[in-house]
Amino acid sequence: MRRVLLFILYGLIGLAVGAEVGLYGGWAAGLGGGLMALLFCMQVHGTVVHARLRKEQDDKIAHLRRAGINMERSLAETTAKMDDMSKVFEAQSAASNRKIVSELQMLESLMREFAGRISNKAKHEPVSGTAPGGDAKAYFEPYSGQDLLETVRACLEENRVDLYLQPIVSLPQRKLRYYEALSRLRSSDGKLIMPSQYIRIAAPAGLMSVVDNLLLFRCVQIVRRMAKKNRDVGVFCNISGDTLLDAEFFPQFLEYMDQNRDLSGQIVFEFEQKAVFKAGKAGEDNLRFLSRLGFALSMDHVDTLDIDFARLRDLGFRHLKVRADTLIGGMGKAGAAVAAEDIKGLLGRFGLNLIAERVEEEKSVVQLLDFAVDFAQGYLFGEPRAVRGEATKAKAPSASVVPLRKAG
Repeated sequence: MRRVLLFILYGLIGLAVGAEVGLYGGWAAGLGGGLMALLFCMQVHGTVVHARLRKEQDDKIAHLRRAGINMERSLAETTAKMDDMSKVFEAQSAASNRKIVSELQMLESLMREFAGRISNKAKHEPVSGTAPGGDAKAYFEPYSGQDLLETVRACLEENRVDLYLQPIVSLPQRKLRYYEALSRLRSSDGKLIMPSQYIRIAAPAGLMSVVDNLLLFRCVQIVRRMAKKNRDVGVFCNISGDTLLDAEFFPQFLEYMDQNRDLSGQIVFEFEQKAVFKAGKAGEDNLRFLSRLGFALSMDHVDTLDIDFARLRDLGFRHLKVRADTLIGGMGKAGAAVAAEDIKGLLGRFGLNLIAERVEEEKSVVQLLDFAVDFAQGYLFGEPRAVRGEATKAKAPSASVVPLRKAG
């Protein structure tokens, strides 16, 4: 519309000029003058339009150039940041790999030392007696004490110590919240040697420290692997009472866990009740130090509920495992000061979580829910299963890991 109006205006200008010229030079001169005026107006219009289009084009080109420069600058900055991140990641990976390799070399040395020492002991002090047999054909058949000792030693030398995990779930949803780490030895023909079979033979010979060193190392490794996917699932790792009071190994254990305190939210250290009761001042100091590193503590194998819960809280305990049959029908025998319906509330006042263990039947779950139990463990929710993969087959560090003699 604007262009039409302009052309009408140019036509009027041409007519006006033509009429003015025609007054003096005749109609032919007027016609020529009008046409000249019209052409002149159109030429001026074309020049102005061209200039405006040229300016717009120049502005667009300038804008594109500025955008290109900004993009190049942003790309350069992004590339620089990626290079920095890559260097940091490579440095961290290299440091982590060096640490793992160093730890593996140290544990390999420790295991050779243990194996040599135990081999000499076995030659000069043969073990008598018979080891307890397995519960199923898949387990190791009864051997003489000496044969089983040699088999256990071979399992350690050949790194046939497997990590098993059993789930601990929340109730009533039965959502996975923790695992308990358990160790199993594996004979050369693939049969399992259960703790009830090898502990009585291996412990007096000093071999349990090697077994539990591997268990602790693999707990750390599996937690790191799980943390990449889900940091809400933790692992309970058992520590024996002997280790708690071991003046040589426990300080190394504390130093190792200090170096791995970033896992304090995923690892819970578990102690038997009798070990805590016998800990004494030195053991209690060790428990408090471990708690100050940020690691939660748990008590299992609870035979009596006549406990100073305030003392447990002050030592750093956050979990108490009680057998399901104790909660359902054995509170009086266990010396509990309250009924099963009130035990959770009592523990809660001292910051302790109640975990019902050895839950085997659905009817037990119904009763536990009546007691408002929040966590449970047992074959009903999942049997211990072997962890497959690199984390369970690698050897573990020695200088940083201490012997833990308790097994699940």
